[in-house]
Amino acid sequence: MTSGQPREPLPRDREPTLTIAQVAERTGLSHDTLRYYEKAGLIERVGRSTGNQRRYQAADLAWLEFLLRLRGTGMSIADMQRFAALRAAGNVTVADRLAMLREHRAELAERIRALRRNASVLDDKIDHYQRLLLDEHEIEHEQPGSDETT
Repeated sequence: MTSGQPREPLPRDREPTLTIAQVAERTGLSHDTLRYYEKAGLIERVGRSTGNQRRYQAADLAWLEFLLRLRGTGMSIADMQRFAALRAAGNVTVADRLAMLREHRAELAERIRALRRNASVLDDKIDHYQRLLLDEHEIEHEQPGSDETT
């Protein structure tokens, strides 16, 4: 039954949680990688069920997804650990986190420019080989006597 009013968020201890298997399925990370991320300090210690099973909150999943974006853009594990430590230290590190992300974004922009230059060179080489194949195909299919003049 919805009244059109936004729901109050559940207290963190009452939020629906996810098992490690569910998080692995959603993120594509293995159970071992999720455990490693926790051990390496990339994610804060995950809550546990009464059976001592890891139980991930929505915020944990959102953070993991951001870490995957950082990793996908080429950020090293060491830099991700540094960023995670700054995040864990709270709002006093916002300026440091911003600077770190700006620096990483600038490095990413340069890599993108380099990739575009490399792609252009590959395109040129692909065109070259396609022309060679077309030329070779035309030579093989020339009919004897087709160059005759009347």
